[in-house]
Amino acid sequence: MKKLLLIFFIFNSFNSKGAIYQISVWNGYSQFLPPNNITIQLGDTIQWIPLDPPTMSHTITSDNIPWSAVPFNQIWQLPADTFFQYIPQVIGLYQYVCTPHILNGMIGEFTVVNGTTSQKTYVPDDNFEQALINLGYDTVLDDSVITVNINLLNTLDVSFQNISDLTGIEDFSALTSLFCINNQLDSLDVSNNTSLDSLVCINNQLTSLDVSQNTVLTVFACDINQLTSLDVSANTSLISLFCSDNQLTNLDVSQNTALTTLNCVSNQLTSLNLNTNTSLTNLYCYDNSLANLNVNTNTDLILLKCYNNLLTSLDVSNNIALTQLECNDNQLTSLDARNGINISWSFIAMNNPNLSCIDVDDANWSTTNWTVTNGSIDAQQYFSTNCSITQIQEQTTNKELLKVTDLFGRETKGTNQTLFYIFDDGTVEKKIIIE
Repeated sequence: MKKLLLIFFIFNSFNSKGAIYQISVWNGYSQFLPPNNITIQLGDTIQWIPLDPPTMSHTITSDNIPWSAVPFNQIWQLPADTFFQYIPQVIGLYQYVCTPHILNGMIGEFTVVNGTTSQKTYVPDDNFEQALINLGYDTVLDDSVITVNINLLNTLDVSFQNISDLTGIEDFSALTSLFCINNQLDSLDVSNNTSLDSLVCINNQLTSLDVSQNTVLTVFACDINQLTSLDVSANTSLISLFCSDNQLTNLDVSQNTALTTLNCVSNQLTSLNLNTNTSLTNLYCYDNSLANLNVNTNTDLILLKCYNNLLTSLDVSNNIALTQLECNDNQLTSLDARNGINISWSFIAMNNPNLSCIDVDDANWSTTNWTVTNGSIDAQQYFSTNCSITQIQEQTTNKELLKVTDLFGRETKGTNQTLFYIFDDGTVEKKIIIE
Protein backbone atom coordinates (compact mmCIF):
# COMPACT_ATOMS: atom_id res chain seq x y z
CA MET A 1 0.00 0.00 0.00
CA LYS A 2 2.82 2.40 0.85
CA LYS A 3 4.31 1.66 -2.52
CA LEU A 4 1.08 2.66 -4.26
CA LEU A 5 0.81 5.86 -2.23
CA LEU A 6 4.29 6.87 -3.31
CA ILE A 7 4.02 6.07 -6.99
CA PHE A 8 3.68 9.77 -7.89
CA PHE A 9 5.84 12.44 -6.33
CA ILE A 10 7.52 15.72 -7.18
CA PHE A 11 11.19 16.47 -6.67
CA ASN A 12 11.40 19.69 -4.69
CA SER A 13 14.82 20.47 -6.06
CA PHE A 14 14.99 22.04 -9.53
CA ASN A 15 17.60 21.43 -12.14
CA SER A 16 18.00 22.96 -15.59
CA LYS A 17 14.86 21.13 -16.67
CA GLY A 18 12.73 22.39 -13.82
CA ALA A 19 10.74 20.02 -11.62
CA ILE A 20 10.49 16.31 -12.40
CA TYR A 21 7.07 14.70 -12.20
CA GLN A 22 7.02 10.91 -12.06
CA ILE A 23 4.41 8.51 -13.41
CA SER A 24 4.60 4.80 -12.66
CA VAL A 25 4.12 2.11 -15.28
CA TRP A 26 2.29 -0.72 -13.48
CA ASN A 27 2.79 -3.98 -15.31
CA GLY A 28 0.54 -6.03 -13.04
CA TYR A 29 -2.72 -4.40 -14.18
CA SER A 30 -1.38 -2.57 -17.24
CA GLN A 31 -1.93 0.93 -15.87
CA PHE A 32 -0.26 4.33 -15.73
CA LEU A 33 -0.38 5.72 -12.17
CA PRO A 34 -1.70 8.33 -11.75
CA PRO A 35 -3.53 8.38 -15.07
CA ASN A 36 -4.55 12.08 -15.01
CA ASN A 37 -4.98 15.29 -12.97
CA ILE A 38 -1.30 16.20 -13.40
CA THR A 39 -0.53 19.87 -14.11
CA ILE A 40 3.05 20.95 -14.75
CA GLN A 41 4.86 24.11 -15.89
CA LEU A 42 6.67 24.67 -19.17
CA GLY A 43 10.23 23.41 -18.66
CA ASP A 44 9.25 20.71 -16.19
CA THR A 45 9.91 17.05 -16.97
CA ILE A 46 7.54 14.11 -17.11
CA GLN A 47 9.32 10.86 -16.19
CA TRP A 48 7.83 7.37 -16.50
CA ILE A 49 9.38 4.72 -14.22
CA PRO A 50 8.51 1.02 -13.61
CA LEU A 51 6.37 0.09 -10.63
CA ASP A 52 7.38 -3.52 -11.08
CA PRO A 53 9.55 -5.31 -13.63
CA PRO A 54 7.56 -5.70 -16.83
CA THR A 55 6.97 -9.16 -18.24
CA MET A 56 5.67 -7.74 -21.52
CA SER A 57 6.41 -4.78 -23.76
CA HIS A 58 4.64 -1.46 -23.19
CA THR A 59 4.66 1.77 -25.15
CA ILE A 60 4.37 5.36 -24.04
CA THR A 61 2.76 6.82 -27.15
CA SER A 62 1.39 10.33 -27.61
CA ASP A 63 -2.25 10.14 -28.74
CA ASN A 64 -3.74 13.64 -28.59
CA ILE A 65 -1.34 16.52 -27.92
CA PRO A 66 -1.13 20.22 -28.88
CA TRP A 67 -0.71 20.54 -32.65
CA SER A 68 2.82 22.03 -32.50
CA ALA A 69 4.13 19.74 -29.75
CA VAL A 70 6.75 17.05 -30.46
CA PRO A 71 5.13 13.58 -30.45
CA PHE A 72 6.61 10.68 -28.52
CA ASN A 73 6.50 6.90 -28.90
CA GLN A 74 8.68 4.96 -26.48
CA ILE A 75 8.75 1.14 -26.69
CA TRP A 76 9.73 -0.02 -23.23
CA GLN A 77 10.86 -3.33 -21.79
CA LEU A 78 13.30 -3.99 -18.96
CA PRO A 79 16.21 -4.31 -18.43
CA ALA A 80 17.18 -2.17 -21.40
CA ASP A 81 14.85 0.72 -20.45
CA THR A 82 14.62 1.83 -16.84
CA PHE A 83 12.84 5.15 -17.35
CA PHE A 84 11.58 7.51 -20.08
CA GLN A 85 11.55 11.30 -19.90
CA TYR A 86 9.73 13.95 -21.91
CA ILE A 87 10.04 17.74 -21.60
CA PRO A 88 6.99 19.51 -23.10
CA GLN A 89 7.66 22.73 -25.00
CA VAL A 90 4.03 23.70 -25.71
CA ILE A 91 1.20 24.41 -23.25
CA GLY A 92 -1.97 22.35 -23.42
CA LEU A 93 -3.40 18.90 -22.76
CA TYR A 94 -1.25 15.85 -23.54
CA GLN A 95 -2.90 12.44 -23.80
CA TYR A 96 -0.94 9.23 -24.24
CA VAL A 97 -1.52 5.46 -24.38
CA CYS A 98 0.16 2.10 -24.22
CA THR A 99 -0.64 0.92 -27.73
CA PRO A 100 -0.92 -2.85 -26.99
CA HIS A 101 -3.00 -2.29 -23.86
CA ILE A 102 -5.50 0.44 -24.73
CA LEU A 103 -8.37 -1.99 -24.16
CA ASN A 104 -7.01 -2.57 -20.64
CA GLY A 105 -7.44 1.14 -19.97
CA MET A 106 -3.71 1.86 -20.10
CA ILE A 107 -4.09 5.54 -20.91
CA GLY A 108 -2.96 8.75 -19.24
CA GLU A 109 -2.79 12.52 -19.57
CA PHE A 110 -1.14 15.62 -18.18
CA THR A 111 -1.58 19.37 -18.67
CA VAL A 112 1.18 21.89 -19.30
CA VAL A 113 0.71 25.53 -18.26
CA ASN A 114 2.87 28.60 -18.68
CA GLY A 115 4.11 30.99 -16.00
CA THR A 116 2.83 31.47 -12.50
CA THR A 117 -0.26 29.58 -11.40
CA SER A 118 -1.21 32.23 -8.85
CA GLN A 119 -3.53 34.17 -11.14
CA LYS A 120 -6.97 32.61 -11.37
CA THR A 121 -10.16 33.33 -13.30
CA TYR A 122 -13.47 33.33 -11.45
CA VAL A 123 -15.85 30.71 -12.87
CA PRO A 124 -18.98 30.63 -10.66
CA ASP A 125 -21.07 28.27 -12.80
CA ASP A 126 -20.25 24.70 -11.78
CA ASN A 127 -21.39 23.30 -15.11
CA PHE A 128 -19.09 25.67 -16.97
CA GLU A 129 -16.14 24.77 -14.75
CA GLN A 130 -16.89 21.06 -15.04
CA ALA A 131 -16.85 21.44 -18.83
CA LEU A 132 -13.40 23.04 -18.54
CA ILE A 133 -12.27 20.15 -16.32
CA ASN A 134 -13.55 17.65 -18.87
CA LEU A 135 -11.54 19.46 -21.54
CA GLY A 136 -8.38 19.32 -19.42
CA TYR A 137 -8.11 23.05 -18.64
CA ASP A 138 -8.90 22.70 -14.93
CA THR A 139 -8.63 20.00 -12.28
CA VAL A 140 -10.67 20.91 -9.19
CA LEU A 141 -14.25 22.20 -8.98
CA ASP A 142 -13.53 25.31 -6.88
CA ASP A 143 -15.15 28.21 -8.82
CA SER A 144 -11.86 29.12 -10.46
CA VAL A 145 -9.49 28.10 -13.20
CA ILE A 146 -5.81 28.95 -13.60
CA THR A 147 -5.77 31.84 -16.08
CA VAL A 148 -2.68 30.68 -17.96
CA ASN A 149 -4.55 27.46 -18.77
CA ILE A 150 -7.12 29.37 -20.83
CA ASN A 151 -5.82 32.73 -21.97
CA LEU A 152 -4.10 31.33 -25.08
CA LEU A 153 -6.91 29.05 -26.23
CA ASN A 154 -8.24 29.67 -29.73
CA THR A 155 -11.32 27.42 -29.73
CA LEU A 156 -13.77 26.59 -26.96
CA ASP A 157 -16.80 24.31 -27.31
CA VAL A 158 -18.98 24.05 -24.19
CA SER A 159 -22.22 23.11 -25.96
CA PHE A 160 -24.93 20.95 -24.34
CA GLN A 161 -23.59 21.44 -20.78
CA ASN A 162 -26.60 23.08 -19.07
CA ILE A 163 -24.54 26.23 -18.39
CA SER A 164 -26.44 29.30 -17.18
CA ASP A 165 -23.50 31.67 -16.63
CA LEU A 166 -20.37 32.05 -18.77
CA THR A 167 -18.63 34.44 -16.37
CA GLY A 168 -14.92 33.84 -16.85
CA ILE A 169 -15.11 33.85 -20.64
CA GLU A 170 -13.59 37.33 -20.57
CA ASP A 171 -10.17 35.86 -19.72
CA PHE A 172 -10.20 33.65 -22.83
CA SER A 173 -8.51 36.61 -24.51
CA ALA A 174 -7.14 34.76 -27.54
CA LEU A 175 -10.41 33.02 -28.37
CA THR A 176 -11.32 32.98 -32.06
CA SER A 177 -14.18 30.45 -31.97
CA LEU A 178 -16.79 30.05 -29.24
CA PHE A 179 -19.51 27.40 -29.36
CA CYS A 180 -22.02 27.41 -26.48
CA ILE A 181 -25.01 25.77 -28.17
CA ASN A 182 -28.01 24.48 -26.21
CA ASN A 183 -27.36 25.83 -22.74
CA GLN A 184 -29.39 27.99 -20.34
CA LEU A 185 -27.71 31.34 -20.94
CA ASP A 186 -29.84 34.47 -20.55
CA SER A 187 -26.85 36.80 -20.96
CA LEU A 188 -23.47 36.59 -22.66
CA ASP A 189 -20.63 39.11 -22.45
CA VAL A 190 -18.07 38.68 -25.22
CA SER A 191 -16.85 42.28 -25.23
CA ASN A 192 -13.34 41.21 -24.13
CA ASN A 193 -13.13 38.47 -26.75
CA THR A 194 -12.18 40.84 -29.54
CA SER A 195 -10.47 38.13 -31.62
CA LEU A 196 -13.68 36.17 -32.09
CA ASP A 197 -14.13 35.05 -35.67
CA SER A 198 -16.99 32.61 -35.01
CA LEU A 199 -19.68 32.90 -32.34
CA VAL A 200 -22.35 30.20 -32.17
CA CYS A 201 -24.78 30.54 -29.25
CA ILE A 202 -27.83 28.78 -30.70
CA ASN A 203 -30.69 27.60 -28.46
CA ASN A 204 -30.28 29.51 -25.23
CA GLN A 205 -32.46 32.09 -23.47
CA LEU A 206 -30.63 35.25 -24.50
CA THR A 207 -32.66 38.46 -24.34
CA SER A 208 -29.82 40.73 -25.46
CA LEU A 209 -26.42 40.25 -27.02
CA ASP A 210 -23.78 42.92 -27.59
CA VAL A 211 -21.30 42.11 -30.37
CA SER A 212 -20.21 45.68 -31.02
CA GLN A 213 -16.62 44.93 -29.93
CA ASN A 214 -16.35 41.79 -32.07
CA THR A 215 -15.40 43.56 -35.26
CA VAL A 216 -13.70 40.57 -36.93
CA LEU A 217 -16.69 38.25 -36.69
CA THR A 218 -17.34 36.37 -39.92
CA VAL A 219 -19.79 33.72 -38.66
CA PHE A 220 -22.48 34.65 -36.13
CA ALA A 221 -25.31 32.29 -35.18
CA CYS A 222 -27.75 33.24 -32.42
CA ASP A 223 -30.83 31.28 -33.53
CA ILE A 224 -33.51 30.11 -31.08
CA ASN A 225 -33.19 32.73 -28.37
CA GLN A 226 -35.39 35.58 -27.10
CA LEU A 227 -33.71 38.53 -28.80
CA THR A 228 -35.94 41.51 -29.56
CA SER A 229 -33.14 43.53 -31.16
CA LEU A 230 -29.78 42.80 -32.77
CA ASP A 231 -27.15 45.35 -33.75
CA VAL A 232 -24.61 43.99 -36.24
CA SER A 233 -23.52 47.36 -37.64
CA ALA A 234 -19.98 46.96 -36.24
CA ASN A 235 -19.55 43.49 -37.75
CA THR A 236 -18.50 44.63 -41.20
CA SER A 237 -16.61 41.39 -41.93
CA LEU A 238 -19.67 39.25 -41.37
CA ILE A 239 -20.15 36.55 -44.02
CA SER A 240 -22.87 34.40 -42.44
CA LEU A 241 -25.61 35.63 -40.10
CA PHE A 242 -28.11 33.22 -38.55
CA CYS A 243 -30.67 34.84 -36.25
CA SER A 244 -33.81 32.77 -36.82
CA ASP A 245 -36.44 32.00 -34.19
CA ASN A 246 -36.14 35.15 -32.13
CA GLN A 247 -38.46 38.12 -31.64
CA LEU A 248 -36.81 40.63 -33.95
CA THR A 249 -39.02 43.36 -35.41
CA ASN A 250 -36.17 45.07 -37.26
CA LEU A 251 -32.86 43.96 -38.76
CA ASP A 252 -30.37 46.38 -40.31
CA VAL A 253 -27.72 44.62 -42.42
CA SER A 254 -26.75 47.65 -44.48
CA GLN A 255 -23.18 47.65 -43.08
CA ASN A 256 -22.68 43.93 -43.70
CA THR A 257 -21.66 44.25 -47.33
CA ALA A 258 -19.65 40.97 -47.28
CA LEU A 259 -22.71 38.96 -46.25
CA THR A 260 -23.33 35.84 -48.37
CA THR A 261 -25.83 33.97 -46.18
CA LEU A 262 -28.67 35.51 -44.17
CA ASN A 263 -31.15 33.43 -42.19
CA CYS A 264 -33.69 35.56 -40.31
CA VAL A 265 -36.51 33.02 -40.36
CA SER A 266 -39.35 33.03 -37.80
CA ASN A 267 -39.11 36.54 -36.45
CA GLN A 268 -41.51 39.50 -36.61
CA LEU A 269 -39.86 41.44 -39.43
CA THR A 270 -42.08 43.74 -41.49
CA SER A 271 -39.30 45.03 -43.76
CA LEU A 272 -35.86 43.99 -44.94
CA ASN A 273 -33.53 46.29 -46.87
CA LEU A 274 -30.91 44.37 -48.88
CA ASN A 275 -29.72 47.11 -51.27
CA THR A 276 -26.09 46.99 -50.08
CA ASN A 277 -25.81 43.21 -49.79
CA THR A 278 -24.70 42.55 -53.35
CA SER A 279 -22.71 39.43 -52.36
CA LEU A 280 -25.74 37.67 -50.92
CA THR A 281 -26.19 34.12 -52.28
CA ASN A 282 -28.60 32.52 -49.79
CA LEU A 283 -31.58 34.29 -48.25
CA TYR A 284 -33.95 32.61 -45.80
CA CYS A 285 -36.61 35.07 -44.61
CA TYR A 286 -39.76 32.96 -44.42
CA ASP A 287 -42.22 33.00 -41.49
CA ASN A 288 -42.14 36.77 -40.99
CA SER A 289 -44.53 39.64 -41.83
CA LEU A 290 -42.76 41.09 -44.84
CA ALA A 291 -45.06 43.10 -47.10
CA ASN A 292 -42.32 43.99 -49.61
CA LEU A 293 -39.07 42.36 -50.68
CA ASN A 294 -36.76 44.03 -53.19
CA VAL A 295 -33.93 41.75 -54.36
CA ASN A 296 -33.09 43.60 -57.57
CA THR A 297 -29.51 44.38 -56.48
CA ASN A 298 -28.78 40.87 -55.21
CA THR A 299 -27.66 39.47 -58.53
CA ASP A 300 -25.58 36.68 -56.95
CA LEU A 301 -28.61 35.24 -55.19
CA ILE A 302 -28.87 31.47 -55.68
CA LEU A 303 -31.55 30.54 -53.15
CA LEU A 304 -34.54 32.55 -51.95
CA LYS A 305 -37.03 31.19 -49.42
CA CYS A 306 -39.56 33.89 -48.59
CA TYR A 307 -42.70 31.87 -48.02
CA ASN A 308 -45.31 32.60 -45.36
CA ASN A 309 -45.11 36.39 -45.46
CA LEU A 310 -47.44 39.16 -46.70
CA LEU A 311 -45.86 39.78 -50.09
CA THR A 312 -48.17 41.04 -52.85
CA SER A 313 -45.56 41.17 -55.63
CA LEU A 314 -42.15 39.64 -56.28
CA ASP A 315 -39.68 40.29 -59.10
CA VAL A 316 -36.61 38.05 -59.38
CA SER A 317 -35.82 38.80 -63.01
CA ASN A 318 -32.51 40.47 -62.00
CA ASN A 319 -31.38 37.44 -59.99
CA ILE A 320 -29.59 35.76 -62.86
CA ALA A 321 -27.98 33.08 -60.63
CA LEU A 322 -31.19 32.04 -58.87
CA THR A 323 -31.99 28.32 -59.01
CA GLN A 324 -34.37 27.86 -56.04
CA LEU A 325 -37.43 29.96 -55.21
CA GLU A 326 -40.06 29.24 -52.57
CA CYS A 327 -42.59 32.07 -52.35
CA ASN A 328 -45.68 30.10 -51.40
CA ASP A 329 -48.18 31.17 -48.73
CA ASN A 330 -48.12 34.89 -49.47
CA GLN A 331 -50.64 37.31 -51.00
CA LEU A 332 -48.99 37.59 -54.40
CA THR A 333 -50.86 39.10 -57.32
CA SER A 334 -47.78 39.29 -59.59
CA LEU A 335 -44.65 37.18 -59.89
CA ASP A 336 -41.90 37.76 -62.45
CA ALA A 337 -39.54 34.76 -62.57
CA ARG A 338 -37.88 35.56 -65.92
CA ASN A 339 -34.22 35.43 -64.92
CA GLY A 340 -33.04 33.59 -68.03
CA ILE A 341 -32.39 30.18 -66.43
CA ASN A 342 -35.58 29.23 -64.63
CA ILE A 343 -36.04 26.05 -66.65
CA SER A 344 -33.59 24.51 -64.15
CA TRP A 345 -35.23 25.88 -61.02
CA SER A 346 -36.74 24.37 -57.93
CA PHE A 347 -39.99 26.36 -57.67
CA ILE A 348 -42.97 26.64 -55.29
CA ALA A 349 -45.63 29.37 -55.55
CA MET A 350 -48.70 27.58 -54.23
CA ASN A 351 -51.16 29.05 -51.71
CA ASN A 352 -51.26 32.46 -53.37
CA PRO A 353 -54.99 32.60 -54.16
CA ASN A 354 -54.86 36.01 -55.89
CA LEU A 355 -52.09 35.03 -58.28
CA SER A 356 -53.08 33.76 -61.74
CA CYS A 357 -50.47 34.48 -64.42
CA ILE A 358 -46.75 33.91 -63.63
CA ASP A 359 -44.04 35.37 -65.89
CA VAL A 360 -41.46 32.74 -66.86
CA ASP A 361 -38.77 32.16 -69.48
CA ASP A 362 -40.47 29.19 -71.14
CA ALA A 363 -44.20 28.81 -70.57
CA ASN A 364 -44.37 25.33 -72.08
CA TRP A 365 -41.52 23.98 -69.94
CA SER A 366 -42.94 25.53 -66.77
CA THR A 367 -46.42 24.18 -67.52
CA THR A 368 -44.97 20.68 -67.86
CA ASN A 369 -42.66 20.74 -64.85
CA TRP A 370 -44.32 23.05 -62.31
CA THR A 371 -47.75 21.60 -61.67
CA VAL A 372 -50.52 21.44 -59.11
CA THR A 373 -49.78 17.74 -58.70
CA ASN A 374 -46.20 18.23 -57.60
CA GLY A 375 -47.10 21.11 -55.29
CA SER A 376 -45.54 23.93 -57.32
CA ILE A 377 -48.65 26.01 -58.14
CA ASP A 378 -52.35 26.48 -57.41
CA ALA A 379 -55.09 25.36 -59.78
CA GLN A 380 -55.81 28.90 -61.03
CA GLN A 381 -52.17 29.68 -61.77
CA TYR A 382 -50.63 29.41 -65.23
CA PHE A 383 -47.50 30.58 -67.04
CA SER A 384 -46.74 33.13 -69.73
CA THR A 385 -43.66 34.81 -71.15
CA ASN A 386 -45.50 38.13 -70.82
CA CYS A 387 -48.42 38.21 -68.43
CA SER A 388 -49.32 41.85 -69.14
CA ILE A 389 -50.08 41.09 -72.80
CA THR A 390 -51.82 37.83 -71.97
CA GLN A 391 -54.17 39.53 -69.52
CA ILE A 392 -55.09 42.23 -72.07
CA GLN A 393 -55.85 39.53 -74.61
CA GLU A 394 -58.01 37.70 -72.11
CA GLN A 395 -60.03 40.78 -71.35
CA THR A 396 -60.59 41.46 -75.07
CA THR A 397 -61.36 37.87 -76.02
CA ASN A 398 -63.62 36.85 -73.19
CA LYS A 399 -66.00 39.80 -72.81
CA GLU A 400 -69.52 39.48 -74.22
CA LEU A 401 -71.74 42.18 -75.75
CA LEU A 402 -74.77 42.94 -73.61
CA LYS A 403 -76.52 45.63 -75.65
CA VAL A 404 -76.17 48.55 -78.11
CA THR A 405 -77.65 51.98 -77.26
CA ASP A 406 -77.94 55.36 -78.93
CA LEU A 407 -76.99 58.73 -77.50
CA PHE A 408 -80.10 58.69 -75.31
CA GLY A 409 -79.42 55.27 -73.83
CA ARG A 410 -82.08 53.54 -75.88
CA GLU A 411 -81.34 50.09 -77.26
CA THR A 412 -81.07 50.21 -81.00
CA LYS A 413 -79.81 48.42 -84.08
CA GLY A 414 -79.92 51.52 -86.21
CA THR A 415 -77.41 52.85 -88.70
CA ASN A 416 -76.00 56.26 -89.56
CA GLN A 417 -75.71 57.22 -85.92
CA THR A 418 -73.44 57.15 -82.89
CA LEU A 419 -73.81 53.88 -80.97
CA PHE A 420 -72.51 52.62 -77.64
CA TYR A 421 -71.56 48.93 -77.26
CA ILE A 422 -71.89 47.84 -73.63
CA PHE A 423 -70.01 44.65 -72.51
CA ASP A 424 -70.38 42.37 -69.49
CA ASP A 425 -66.98 43.35 -68.07
CA GLY A 426 -68.19 46.96 -67.62
CA THR A 427 -66.39 48.37 -70.63
CA VAL A 428 -68.13 50.58 -73.20
CA GLU A 429 -67.02 51.13 -76.80
CA LYS A 430 -68.23 54.12 -78.85
CA LYS A 431 -68.80 53.53 -82.58
CA ILE A 432 -70.14 55.75 -85.34
CA ILE A 433 -72.12 53.68 -87.84
CA ILE A 434 -72.64 55.09 -91.34
CA GLU A 435 -74.19 53.06 -94.15
